[in-house]
Amino acid sequence: MNNSETAVKGFPCPSCGAYLQFNPKAGKLKCAYCGWEDAIPQSAEEVKENSYEQYLKPDKTTLTTLSTTALEVKCNDCGASITFEPPKVAGKCPFCASPIVAQPAKASPSLHPEGIVPFEVTDKQARESIQKWLSNRWFAPSALQSLAQQEKIQGVYLPFWTYDCYTVSYYKGDRGEHYYVTESYTETNANGETETKTREVQHTRWWPASGRVDRTFDDILIPATTSVSRPHLDELEPWHLKESLRAYNSSYLAGFEAQRSQVSLPQGFEAAKNIMAGNIRFDVCRDIGGDEQRVHSISTDYNAITFKHILLPVWMCAYRYQNKQYQVIVNARTAEVQGDRPYSVWKITAAVVSGIVFAGAMYLLFSGNWRYIPIPGVPQPQPQPTSLPVPRPKLPAAPIPSAN
Repeated sequence: MNNSETAVKGFPCPSCGAYLQFNPKAGKLKCAYCGWEDAIPQSAEEVKENSYEQYLKPDKTTLTTLSTTALEVKCNDCGASITFEPPKVAGKCPFCASPIVAQPAKASPSLHPEGIVPFEVTDKQARESIQKWLSNRWFAPSALQSLAQQEKIQGVYLPFWTYDCYTVSYYKGDRGEHYYVTESYTETNANGETETKTREVQHTRWWPASGRVDRTFDDILIPATTSVSRPHLDELEPWHLKESLRAYNSSYLAGFEAQRSQVSLPQGFEAAKNIMAGNIRFDVCRDIGGDEQRVHSISTDYNAITFKHILLPVWMCAYRYQNKQYQVIVNARTAEVQGDRPYSVWKITAAVVSGIVFAGAMYLLFSGNWRYIPIPGVPQPQPQPTSLPVPRPKLPAAPIPSAN
């Protein structure tokens, strides 16, 4: 099937024949030309959890495309695979701002997403959030304000994994309890005298400890993209999945782009283990008790592992400044902004110079020397010489009376 045949099967407007796009403000498909709105059917079923063990069996894995009309193109610069619905075309890569020169093709099958969080923040609201974010970056170049222009911002669904798991962990360690011993010591006081004093010194008594802790983990969120900074994605949370996650429907993709997963399910679970490890260690220390804990080993069994493949919405600004790449991303549900920015050498220099001038002015003001700064054409007061004491002539010593 060629691209033109695929494009015909998009989301045509029943009123004027143009293509519908998902409108975040209305929460519906909407025609930008005639205003026709079409509600997206809502499924009453909860988003399905999948068995992790079943997925690892190749014959049990089903691969599908995001929709029957989805097109896909790969960025030659950063390697990101971008999926979109016709009639939308790929102009610039949302991740690196490079022009897309490859021709789109029918999207390749992949693991089908179970859930999606639709866009709620409009492009106008996202631009306003970016402008506010930039205004708080004092040393950012002024040219970055153009980032908030409409042609520089793109709506993208990013892939994520969520993991549920029940863990059983066996540990070995030591429990430490504090006790105090009164000790004597000497010190020299201000008069140079040696004094003997006492103080309470803390010591720790250790006992071996071992045991088991259980914990249930729910919806550990792991990004399945490597095209966006992981710390920035973490700072975009929370997503409030319990309230916002809906069953996947390709209608939500209309007018937006989506990225193919770059992190495999097993790789994502290894990242989830790192998150679980911190919580498990906290449980172990609490179970050991005492005043201090030493953990020698933890052995964890992971049971009843399930996962979901979901898509989360962001507005992205990818730009290049002085041959360096930067990204700004907006949580399209909460309007939280995270990103990178360059620093303006001129603004930093101006701030330093202004600080020096201000400090100099304050010194002159409080020292009183400002009165003697020369001003052309204005007579200036001259500093008065410091008066010195007039020496007095020495008088001859009085004669000592004779003893006779």
